[in-house]
Amino acid sequence: MKVEADSSNQIGAEFNSDNLSRQQQNAEINSVHSLSSPTQVGQSDLKPTDDISPSPPPPVKLKSLPSHLKYAYLGKDQQFPVIIANNLHREQEERLLQVLRRHKKAIGWKLADLPGINPSICMHRILMEEEAHPIRQQQRRLNLTILDVVKKEVMKLLAIRIIYSISDSQWVRPMQVVPKKFGMTGVCIDYCKLNQATRKDHFPLPFIDQVLEKIAGKSHYCFLDGFSRYMQIHIAPEDQHKTTFTCPFGIFAYTRMPFGLCNAPSTF
Repeated sequence: MKVEADSSNQIGAEFNSDNLSRQQQNAEINSVHSLSSPTQVGQSDLKPTDDISPSPPPPVKLKSLPSHLKYAYLGKDQQFPVIIANNLHREQEERLLQVLRRHKKAIGWKLADLPGINPSICMHRILMEEEAHPIRQQQRRLNLTILDVVKKEVMKLLAIRIIYSISDSQWVRPMQVVPKKFGMTGVCIDYCKLNQATRKDHFPLPFIDQVLEKIAGKSHYCFLDGFSRYMQIHIAPEDQHKTTFTCPFGIFAYTRMPFGLCNAPSTF
């Protein structure tokens, strides 16, 4: 079909120019991981970043909010939106916004804003069970009406080097599109077969009921929602091929930790 061919050519041009950058990036990750100690990296990461010039305000689509929340803005002309409680007094709201404006560089409004956690501090690894065998799955048939959704997602991730083209992986998973809130659709990878073959990480995650008991009776609560939180963590270069997925526009692998991997929550 002409639509798929044109899209494939466009995406092909994008990842051909990006492969060299991806190889250089993985070389830098290996170099940092082998040469830097966590203490050294932690100290360098904590240096102030006031000399970094702010990026231009990104175009952001605002979604509907429940009645107890509202939008506030850290920039002029309704730029850099944030969500705050609707019942704050004027003085409380202004003090909160002052803090947020002071640390605006720590807030991300788009994926390109995420530098990621230094690989010498944390990288996600995918260790396999001894009896595991590679599995390649074919791409599932997608409705023509959602091909554009898949194309936009692939182009977005390619542009910021979160995925790259690959042709030599023995682990290949299909991409699927799932419905989300407010009539939106989301793109994800079916990692069920990979997760079955992955050695499980038994890191002790906290129980929700115990967390609720600890915070019960407090007067103030703070909720921090990490923006694309999993994708702030690099995948070890030797394990990236295991995240390979197929779609109508090619075969790609992740450089950052995607949603759906069984050990991703404990790594995060």
